[in-house]
Amino acid sequence: PSLPPKNRNSLLRSQSTLTMKAFAVATLLSVASAFSPLPTPSRTTSLGATGFEEVGGSFWDPLELSKLGKNIDTFPSMFPDAQFVKEAEIKHGRMAMLAWTGCWATCNTGLGLGMHLPGFPVEPDFTKAFGAFAAEQPAMTAAVLTFISIAEGESVGWSGDNFRGKSTKEPGDLGLDFLGLKGKLSDDKKERYKIVELKNGRLAMIAMASLFAWKSIPGSVPLMDVFT
Repeated sequence: PSLPPKNRNSLLRSQSTLTMKAFAVATLLSVASAFSPLPTPSRTTSLGATGFEEVGGSFWDPLELSKLGKNIDTFPSMFPDAQFVKEAEIKHGRMAMLAWTGCWATCNTGLGLGMHLPGFPVEPDFTKAFGAFAAEQPAMTAAVLTFISIAEGESVGWSGDNFRGKSTKEPGDLGLDFLGLKGKLSDDKKERYKIVELKNGRLAMIAMASLFAWKSIPGSVPLMDVFT
C-alpha cells in the first residue's frame, strides 16, 4: 500500500539525512587515514630497502648508463663498476653534508636558518666562510682537514678494485668504527641508517649545487632570495 504524501516526504527526508551522515563519516575517515601512522615494515621489507622506494624500488636509468661495460662490447674495465659509483655517491654526499653544515654554522642570516654556532665566525657569504673559519679556528680547521685526508686516503686506496668490481670493501665503510657502535645495531637499523645517509647526501648535493647556481646566476634560485 502507498504511504500518505506526508509520511512519504518524511521517509525521504530521513533517508537523505542518513545518506549525508554516512557520506560525512566516510569523508572524515578518509581524511583521518591520511594522517594515520604507516604500518611498520616487516624485516624482509626493511632489509630489502634500496633508497629508491619512492620510485618503485629501482633507480631511474632508461639509458642503462649504470650497465655500461656490461650491456655493450667495450674494452675491459673501460667503465666503472657499480661498486665504484656507489662509493663515489656516498663520499660526495658526505662532503656535501659537511659543506652545507659549514654554510649555516657560519651564517647568521636567513641562509643559515638561525642555526649559527656560537663561537664560530660570522660570514654571510658562504664562498668565504671556510677562509674566515680557518683564520679564527686554525686548530679545528687542521683537525677537520686531517680527518678528511684520512677518510679520502682510505677510500682512494680501494679505487682500483672498486672500478673493476673486485673490491671486498663495502662502499662507504671507512673502517673507522673504533668504538664498535655499528656492531650494537640490529640489521634493520643498519639498513635504515644506510638509506638515511644516502638520501640526505643526495639532498645535500642538490642543496650545494643550488647555492653555487644562486651565487653564479642571480635569480636562478628564487627561494634563496626569500631567505636572504
